[in-house]
Amino acid sequence: MSLINRMLQDLDARAGQPGAVPLPSDVRPVPPSARGWPLTRVAVVAGASALVTAAGFAAWRFFGAEPVSAPAAPPAPVAAPAPAVATPVVAFEVPVPPRQDLNAPAAAAVATEKTPAASRHARPVTPEAPEPVAQAAAPVQAEPAKPAAPKPVATRSQPAAVAPAAKPARFVTPKAPAPAKGGREETPVQRAENAYRRALASLEDGRVTEAIAGLQAALKVDPRHEPSRQTLVSLLIEAKRPDEAMRELQAGLALDAAQPAMAMLLARLQIERGGSGIETLMRTLPHAAGNGDYHAFLAGALARDGRHREAAEHYQAALRTAPQHGAWWMGLGISLQAEKRNPEAAGAFQKALDSASLSGELQGFVERKLRQLAR
Repeated sequence: MSLINRMLQDLDARAGQPGAVPLPSDVRPVPPSARGWPLTRVAVVAGASALVTAAGFAAWRFFGAEPVSAPAAPPAPVAAPAPAVATPVVAFEVPVPPRQDLNAPAAAAVATEKTPAASRHARPVTPEAPEPVAQAAAPVQAEPAKPAAPKPVATRSQPAAVAPAAKPARFVTPKAPAPAKGGREETPVQRAENAYRRALASLEDGRVTEAIAGLQAALKVDPRHEPSRQTLVSLLIEAKRPDEAMRELQAGLALDAAQPAMAMLLARLQIERGGSGIETLMRTLPHAAGNGDYHAFLAGALARDGRHREAAEHYQAALRTAPQHGAWWMGLGISLQAEKRNPEAAGAFQKALDSASLSGELQGFVERKLRQLAR
């Protein structure tokens, strides 16, 4: 028995049994004809029904469980249902002979049950990718089975809300500091060196004020850049700015006291401005071991301050590094004479003359001292 005949029989049983669900209001059964059915017409109708049934069965077997469109519209592919889902029931429209008395019951029955009960109450689903759908006189759509994860369904009045896909966590790497033009960041020492070279270029061009400003900028970047400080002190002294030169020297010695030459220069400036310079020299003395010039300079500062005993000790320390230095022998003789050590003083003056390194003025001074000690 074909699917169409079974459907028609079910409709008849539902309409005729007591307590059955009544037909819809827009479907009314046609009253039986007043006259009887001629045998010829019955035979024609039965033959036509058999042909239609055979054609529908062949089409059902050929297309499988897919919906078949009405002859009025060309067939189109329908999206295949999800795997492992039962095939939906398909409804067919059955053409009948164009006789009013025979067409009415069939049309009413087909109009009543165009779709199965499940598909009649189904809502149209908007597919993810638009595909052509088979068009018929009355469109019939079968709702595919829902996938494992529920998805929002779009209706004709309101589109489905699509939940955004969860995005993977993103880790933002902190940006590294921008490198210098050379591809790497300059250190303070490198920046100070570059400023020092630019200041020297300005000095070569005769721009002394600009050179001084550049050297000061280099020391702000790296206060321990000694070439910049030494050059700056020299320029300040030449520019008759001794106070600024002394401040730069004091700042350098505060950072590093182990700079005998800088301490000697600062002590000389202090002496020229009425100071003794001894404190500055004594602070750096531990870092001047074996430095004859430093000991001789300190000895002269101590002698000017009347501290001849200490001065004699430092002159002797200086002479141990340079025994033929005539001026140091002369200074030792003066300190020894002040300490009433005349024999030792006479011997020191004689060695000063024997060194043959004194100028004419100093040589005459030493000779007069020898005559005084000989009396």
